[in-house]
Amino acid sequence: MEQGQVIQVAQDAVVTILSVAAPLLGIALVIGVVVSIFQATTQINEQTLAFVPKIVGVFLALLIFGGWMLSAL
Repeated sequence: MEQGQVIQVAQDAVVTILSVAAPLLGIALVIGVVVSIFQATTQINEQTLAFVPKIVGVFLALLIFGGWMLSAL
């Protein structure tokens, strides 16, 4: 395999990984920001309050986007 082919395969792998992980990371980011704003306004500093909604959101995103993620791989 030539150097150009190896670089192309690596680039395709990175693009595929990022496109598959983007929905899950985006959902976790949005939920984290919303929960952080809620915690800041109510002055509740509970670790599980930030953790549990993210887990539920990522699980629901896996249910919704799971088929697409598998087909993209």
